[in-house]
Formats: sequence, structure tokens, C-alpha cells
Amino acid sequence: MKIYIIGIGMEGCKTLTEEAKTVIENADLLIGAGRMLEPFSDLKKEQFISWKSEEIADFLREKNFDTAAILMSGDCGFYSGAEKLITALSDYETEVISGISSPVYFCSKIKKPWQDMKFLSLHSADGNIIRNVCRNKYCFFLLGGDTTPAEICKRLCDYGRENIAVYIGENLGYDNEKIYCGIASGFTDTRCEKLCVMVTENPYSEQSVPFGISDNEFIRGNVPMTKSEIRSTVISKLNISRKDMCWDIGCGTGSVSVEMALQCFDGRVYAVDKNEEAAELTRQNAYKFGCDNIEIISGTAPETLCGFPAPDKVFIGGSCGKISEILNIVYEKNSKADVVITAVSLETMNEAINSFAHYGIDSPEIVQIAVTRTRKLGNHTMLSAENPIFVIKGVRA
Repeated sequence: MKIYIIGIGMEGCKTLTEEAKTVIENADLLIGAGRMLEPFSDLKKEQFISWKSEEIADFLREKNFDTAAILMSGDCGFYSGAEKLITALSDYETEVISGISSPVYFCSKIKKPWQDMKFLSLHSADGNIIRNVCRNKYCFFLLGGDTTPAEICKRLCDYGRENIAVYIGENLGYDNEKIYCGIASGFTDTRCEKLCVMVTENPYSEQSVPFGISDNEFIRGNVPMTKSEIRSTVISKLNISRKDMCWDIGCGTGSVSVEMALQCFDGRVYAVDKNEEAAELTRQNAYKFGCDNIEIISGTAPETLCGFPAPDKVFIGGSCGKISEILNIVYEKNSKADVVITAVSLETMNEAINSFAHYGIDSPEIVQIAVTRTRKLGNHTMLSAENPIFVIKGVRA
């Protein structure tokens, strides 16, 4: 049996390629979701309605056809079930036939280029919506789950991005197709069908990833803050990737949380502080910098850490003398997590060294940073020294 996995475009008729049409007409069996099969009901072929890879594989093992065509929406390479199907059907000869994807179709309708778009599927997650809109001139959102265009627009407004241009496409390719254009604030109450997509356009998108942000840029309160020079070193030592899961323990004003979130724009930051004012300041700074990928928890460590997902990178800026207990939870969840600790006192540095040693890190990397700034005093420029800070990094083999 030869199995074709076919992208049928938007609705299976107007956007169906000639190659796909020929294969479908010649196939002995058609498989797919009901919506996929409906346009081909007049072919009078045997059909099996399913979109589940294993269910389809089990069905085919019990049949004896020469050719089968499995129909997928849009294109098989764009957030499609084709990847799982190919794995499930590894015992068969398979061929993938491309279709017209929703970004290609929709962008032609709104006359926008798609080669530089950031593509996000919101079927099962929120996709760090604001962070990606801030980073990219164009974002394409594939919807259909619980997240609606109105909810995206509300979030944009909540984060002060109410003037972002939005384009919404509903029931693309069908007779009841609708396309809306405007700014985010105009669509916070718009109701759309499940079958829809959305594009945002941000002409003022970030041209680089901010790093070592000036202290003056953050909203401040009566809470300690990791200063710019120390923060830059911490972020550099952590070497955060775009999909990393990060923890910021003792987040203070959230300056490190924000810089983490800017790095892991497709990941997540979990920020915790026992001080409610600190949690609120972190929340305010997350909003200011468009970091909706920061989860903020007011509570004590290590108690609150148990419910966090396994971290890739951890910063401990405040531990209340519980570094060992914190590391215990970190390494239980991910034995290879990278951890950076800052210490103002020799006692905290010693605690960090001993705690790392307990977990097999006998030679942590230790850097002592002494920052001196300048200030004007009359006609003179004077030196003003900050407290020296120890930055201790532990990496398990």
C-alpha cells in the first residue's frame, strides 16, 4: 500500500493543487476529519473519518488497498498532524504532497509579505503573545483553540500596545470568509468562528535583544535591585536560549526576570519573592517591557518551587539562607540545570560554595565584581563605589 499525505489548502476546492486533485481522484481510500472529506463526497470513494495518527495507522493495518490519501488542512508542513502520521506509518511507503498554507493564503489577501513573519500556534498554549509582538514586525497566529482574536487584542491593550495593527481572517477560503483590519483596541469585543487566523504588524518592533538595561529604565520601589553591571554578568553566565525555562528566586524589582524573559522569548520565567511589594514591582516591570512570559509568585523559597516546571537556568538573588534546600529542588527537577548565585557577604558566598559541593560541584566559577560609578561634585567628577558582588556559577557534569 502506498499512502499519500495531502495538504488540501483552505477548503479543499479552490486552493487544491492539480497534483493533489489527481492523487485524490485516483486513490482507493480517503481518510481525514469530516471537514477535510466533505468536499470529496461526490467521488463515491470509501472514507474513514479520523484525525488521530494511531487510529489511522491501526485502521490501515487491517485493510488491503493499493493507495490511500490522508487529507490534511492547509499545508502538511505548517502545524500539521503530518509529522506524527509519518512516524505512525513508518512501515508504509508514504509521500507528502504540499498544499497552500493559511499564512500564504491570508497574507495574499491582506497584501503583506510573510517571509519574515514569526509563526505561532495558539491551539494549546498562549505562545508568549506580547513578547513576540514586541520582537517582530509581523506575527502570524494560528488560532482554533481557546485563545480568540478578541483575547489577543485585550492582552495587547493591557500591555499598552493598543495601537498595534491587526488583521483577522475567519473561515478562510469558504463562502462565509471574513477579513477584518484595524488596530488592537478596535477588536477587543469581536466574536469570531473557531476557524480563524490573525496577523499583527508592529512597525516599532525591537531591533535587538536588550541586554544590561539601564537601572533607570525599571520601575523602582523600596526593594533591592540587581544593578545593570551585575545583571549583565548574570545573564551572560546563564547563557539563556530562546526556549529555556528559567527561575528567578528572590526577584526583587524583577530586573533579572525581565532580562531573562527577553532572552527566552519562546520560553518562560518563574519569578518568586516573599515580599509582596517585590512581586508587584516585578509585575509592573513585566508589563512595561512587554514580557508576558513571566509568571510571578509571591511566596517563600524553597516551598513555592515545588509546583514550578523543571528549570534550565536558575538565578538565586535572595535565598534567606536556604541555598542548599533550593538547589535540592532544582536538581531534583533537572540535574543538569545551570545555576548562578549572587552574594554580597562572605558568609553567603561560603554557603553557596558548600551547597554546590554537596551536589558534586567542587569548583564553581566565582567572579567578584566591584563597580565604581562617577558623580559630579561642583567642578569635579568623583568616584562612587558600589558594594563588591560575588557571582558564583555551578554547572553539574
